[in-house]
Amino acid sequence: MSSLHHRHLAVSPDWLALYYRHPLEITHGEGRHVWDADGRRYLDFFGGILTTMTAHALPEVTKAVSEQAGRIIHSSTLYLNRPMVELAERIATLSGIPDARVFFTTSGTEANDTALLLATTYRRSNQILAMRNSYHGRSFSAVSITGNNSWSPTSLSPLQTLYVHGGVRTRGPYAHLGDGEFIAACVADLEDLLGHTRAPAALIAEPIQGVGGFTSPPDGLYAAFREVLNRHGILWISDEVQTGWGRSGEHFWGWQAHGRNGPPDILTFAKGIGNGMSIGGVVARADVMNCLDANSISTFGGSPVTMAAGLANLSYLLEHDLQGNARRVGGLLIERLRAIGAGSECVREVRGRGLMIGIELVEPGTGRANPAAAAAVLEAAREGGLLIGKGGGHDTSVLRIAPPLSLSIPEAEEGAAILAEALRSVG
Repeated sequence: MSSLHHRHLAVSPDWLALYYRHPLEITHGEGRHVWDADGRRYLDFFGGILTTMTAHALPEVTKAVSEQAGRIIHSSTLYLNRPMVELAERIATLSGIPDARVFFTTSGTEANDTALLLATTYRRSNQILAMRNSYHGRSFSAVSITGNNSWSPTSLSPLQTLYVHGGVRTRGPYAHLGDGEFIAACVADLEDLLGHTRAPAALIAEPIQGVGGFTSPPDGLYAAFREVLNRHGILWISDEVQTGWGRSGEHFWGWQAHGRNGPPDILTFAKGIGNGMSIGGVVARADVMNCLDANSISTFGGSPVTMAAGLANLSYLLEHDLQGNARRVGGLLIERLRAIGAGSECVREVRGRGLMIGIELVEPGTGRANPAAAAAVLEAAREGGLLIGKGGGHDTSVLRIAPPLSLSIPEAEEGAAILAEALRSVG
């Protein structure tokens, strides 16, 4: 055990997870690579949990942070903040929500917490619809709507949560159905559920479930849900903490794959927009955002430094068409990984879009989740010089692959080759 690991254990909670048998200290990064304390270089296919969205040490972002820090680091939302207003204007326009208002937080957890506050206040209801296999953060209210037992340490809750089918396409009671039948069955389930309960405030859903293992429904499911929700006056919250900013390649926001009946009422974001800086936020229609009848501020949300980083990062993303790069390079990477998976008895499915890819591992010859194999591949990939993540529903048996959106084709090929060798090492 390293000295730093020993010190970490002495002062950190037991439940604060670390990857790897011998945890890694990352000292610096550049582009799509990071280095550890021993000077070893790794190709980064996880980006600090989908947070280093464009590139490590992106000059445009580090310059913006340095220049802003040299002027003023902090003021709070009690004062006018030019970078915050400028970033809010851009996000409001990009969100697709009409007459949008933007509130900045410091994390996706806090963003979802705020969205729940808005929805329950606006609708005067503490009932929330959420998806099975979902994850929405680590606060008391966010944990209470999380449909993933591995990340839900308590059943106590300020909310009554009702879980809906549909977030996982290839498992569960409707997995055998075609896409159209799958959507119809999930809609019928939602209709039936609403017949047994008081009127909920909102449905919160990740268009692609992140911690759940990059699972998703067929395109159009949430548009079909929206028709039901609208009849009941129920709001739709799209949790875009992991799917936003073009990561899926095909769309800028995950909700756009389900946009037939318009944008969500509330959209939450975080992670990638700050490229490592702590930014989260909520976008909502003005009448929803303005429904609170008490004062509120954010001490650290909308910090001048983080807003400067967000502006620089968003500009780089758009000017260099990183959404298009995610579509092109991600498509190639998924093809390579599916070819590799076809030759492995422990790979049940390779799924995803753009640079948001999951490899589900099972015990050979069965459909049972194989968390031991996922842990072994994680270790083997590190030994090969590649960092990836893991997640999943009933068990943590999905490899999560989400590189910075500037990933090149040679880097995608290199990462796929390392993963192929890591999968071979576990059978």
